[in-house]
Amino acid sequence: MNAVSTPGTADRVLVVDDDPGIRRLLVSALEFAGFEVDAAGDLTETLDRVARRPPDVVVLDVMLPGADGFEILQLLRERAIDVPVLFLTARDAVEDRVRGLRLGGDDYVTKPFSVVEVGARLQALLRRARGTAPATEETALRCADLTLDDPRHEVRRAGRLIDLSPTEYRLLHHLLTHQGQVLSRAQILEAVWQYDFGGDTVVVERFVSNLRRKIDHGHTPLLHTVRGVGYTLREQDDT
Repeated sequence: MNAVSTPGTADRVLVVDDDPGIRRLLVSALEFAGFEVDAAGDLTETLDRVARRPPDVVVLDVMLPGADGFEILQLLRERAIDVPVLFLTARDAVEDRVRGLRLGGDDYVTKPFSVVEVGARLQALLRRARGTAPATEETALRCADLTLDDPRHEVRRAGRLIDLSPTEYRLLHHLLTHQGQVLSRAQILEAVWQYDFGGDTVVVERFVSNLRRKIDHGHTPLLHTVRGVGYTLREQDDT
C-alpha cells in the first residue's frame, strides 16, 4: 500500500515519537508548512493511525517504548506499507542510522533537529516517491540479466523477482540509466536523494551495499566500487 495524495490535497505525514513535546513541535511546524499531520506515540497508536488514514510519509523516532522504531518499520514493510520513512536518531548513534537504512528507511535526521530541515527532507522524499526518475523510451532497463520494468515497478535478476525499497529502486534506476558511467557519491546524492547531505556519504554507501547484496548475491557482480571515486553498474569490472 502506497498512499499518495491526489493533486490539490495536502501530503499526509505521520509523526511517531513518544515525547509529547517533540510531537507537538513537529505537528505544529509541519501543519504550518502545509502538511496534514497525524501523531502517534507507540506501535499500537501507529498501526491505528495508518489503518484509519494512510500517510504519504512517516517521521519515525528510533527510541520508543515497547516496539522501537526499527520494529515498527519492519511491521509497516511486512504489511506492504511502502511509503517513505524519515528516522529521528541520536546525533552519535551511527549504528542506529545504518540499521535503519538497512531495514528500508529512506533518510534520517539527527537530534536535536531543525524543523525546517525535517520539512525539506520530507518534501525531497515525497518528490522521489512520486516518480521523478528520468523517463525512458524502453519498457525495461537492462544490464546483463538484470532488468528494471518501470511500468510494472518490477526488478528481476535472471528472471527472479527482487524486492527493493522505494529508495533502492530509485537508486538502481539511476545506475541503470547511467550504466557504464562512474558516478561519484555526490552525484548520486544529488540525483537520487535530491537533497544536500553536507558531505555525509553514509546514506549512499549503505544503500549501495544493500542494493549490491540484493542484485548481485549468487550472480556475477554488476555493481562495482571504483575506489576513491564512486560506483558504476556494468557487466565487467575492468577498473
